[in-house]
Order: sequence, then structure tokens, then C-alpha cells
Amino acid sequence: MNKSYALALTLLFGIGAAQAAKPCEELKSEIAAKLDAKGVKVYTLEIVANDKVGEAKVVGSCDGGSNKITYERK
Repeated sequence: MNKSYALALTLLFGIGAAQAAKPCEELKSEIAAKLDAKGVKVYTLEIVANDKVGEAKVVGSCDGGSNKITYERK
């Protein structure tokens, strides 16, 4: 494996880990802003533990992957 390929993989995985470690409230706010910008009006976003997700649509992972953010359109 050449050095530039290895560096690219390291950066890619490092960025993914940094995003997964994002605090839940911060990520929830970012997702809400994107939904609002798209004109979605009536919805709920909830922060739930991984084992409590159930059938809900997962739209984000936060706190190092220990929690998920779920979305429900009303």
C-alpha cells in the first residue's frame, strides 16, 4: 500500500470517528436546521439509547456511537 493511500484512509476513518463522537444535542440541532431548511414542518427528533431505537428511523449517531437520533414525521 502506498503512503498517500494509507494517509487517505487514516484521514477518512479519523473524520468518521470525530463525527460519531459529536455531542447529541449539537448533532440534533444540526439535523433540525437541515430539516427546517428543506421545509419540513411537523416532526420530532429524539435522542435514544442504541437498544431503545425500535422501529424508528435513525438519522444520526452521537456520543461516540452510544446513542442514536431518531426521526418521526407527524
